[in-house]
Amino acid sequence: MPFSPLHLVLLIILLAVLIAIVQVGVLSIALERLGLSPEAGMTVLFASLFGSMINLPLFRMKTSAPDLPVTQRWPGLLRPPLPPFSAETLVAVNVGGCLIPFSLCLYLLTHIDLDLATVVVAVSGVSAVCYFASRPVPGIGIGMPIFVAPITAALLGVLLDGGNSAPLAYIGGTLGVIIGADILRLGAIRTMGAPLASIGGAGTFDGIFITGIVAVLLA
Repeated sequence: MPFSPLHLVLLIILLAVLIAIVQVGVLSIALERLGLSPEAGMTVLFASLFGSMINLPLFRMKTSAPDLPVTQRWPGLLRPPLPPFSAETLVAVNVGGCLIPFSLCLYLLTHIDLDLATVVVAVSGVSAVCYFASRPVPGIGIGMPIFVAPITAALLGVLLDGGNSAPLAYIGGTLGVIIGADILRLGAIRTMGAPLASIGGAGTFDGIFITGIVAVLLA
């Protein structure tokens, strides 16, 4: 063997650190485009990172096992394994993936001069696209191609208000996913056999958070 196991472990650690640095850099650029200071941007970034491990329970629904094969979700460093399904689904809201992006939307709406009608059109457009593009995934929840919402939000942001395309894309993408892929799809949860349905995801930078950041980068 040209390399010892120790060398391989060190190489993996180095690659992981480089990927993390790139991701943090990209996220910092996106948050700066929203008008946040570097300090505020890093606060949002790390709050979202650690908040992604927290799901606040909302209510429980009686559900049935799906007829289709159940898709298994791979656990990760900040993505704990799901509990076994027991004829009911816990509907929760993820702190890092939903509450923090939603709070950032409220901040942008109150600190940036955005036309309310334009915001409503952007959110409605992304919501409609997310609703028709999302599908129930047996055993997990609602799934959707990751770039559908951010591309839609970025296009609408540029077309509707080019001067404020970044914040408009973030608000449209974030609220559009919450409404179109989560709230309007709650009825589908009853037949998916998922033990947990988390609005905003249940792991590092899932769903809503990623949509908002990518939308800002594209706008």
